[in-house]
Amino acid sequence: MKFVPTDNKEIISAQHINYFYGQNHALKDIGLDIRRNEVTALIGPSGCGKTTFLRLLNRMNDLVEGGRMEGTLLLEGRNVYDNSIDVYALRKYVGMVFQKPNPFPKSIFENVAFGLRINEQDEKQNIDDIVEKSLRQAALWDEVKDDLKKSAYGLSGGQQQRLCIARTLAIEPAVILMDEPTSALDPISTAKVEELINELKSKYSIVIVTHNMQQASRISDQTAFFYMGRLIEMDVTKNIFSHPKMEQTQNYVAGKFG
Repeated sequence: MKFVPTDNKEIISAQHINYFYGQNHALKDIGLDIRRNEVTALIGPSGCGKTTFLRLLNRMNDLVEGGRMEGTLLLEGRNVYDNSIDVYALRKYVGMVFQKPNPFPKSIFENVAFGLRINEQDEKQNIDDIVEKSLRQAALWDEVKDDLKKSAYGLSGGQQQRLCIARTLAIEPAVILMDEPTSALDPISTAKVEELINELKSKYSIVIVTHNMQQASRISDQTAFFYMGRLIEMDVTKNIFSHPKMEQTQNYVAGKFG
């Protein structure tokens, strides 16, 4: 069963989320909403639970032995962890871009077309059009249009990451999860990815984990601060960085720990 867009302002709603790695209580009573067509940044020191939470949104943590979730996670009003959910359909609706670029050992073209072929979308003209559209959306088309048959491994790190974003866009998700997508990139490539994120939010809802507070302040609409497995504060990004309500948030954004 496919996910169907609703009229709700919130595309994702997390309610009383607890997550355990065996006996380790990694997330503690997390409740937050992800708004449609906005960028939501998850910040906090290493080990605070932000990546664990991100990976719950498309059930990537199902692959973790001994992992267990409690609570309710709604996507378009449907419980993501209900037994009736098709996890493959979920991951098509909620795409993911990882910390390090992970192109497949294939051509640039076939990297983007990969998900389409899995979906048995074999009409050549249609695939050609979607690959071009996705590369254009990822601001990569003009750089690679004459080299589509060449290996993706020949691209720079920044180009590889934008290729991975294009690969995600090709399957037409509604939500894009990004786990520190620029941490392995140089400043120029980082700026290009940030500019791309800003452009993409008109069509997609984006959740990004970042250790870079300047990045969070530049690109996000909402920011959630995690600390020791708890959501300490979530607000409009401007408020988090200029007028945080909680002392722990104040100390973190001031660089006193983390």
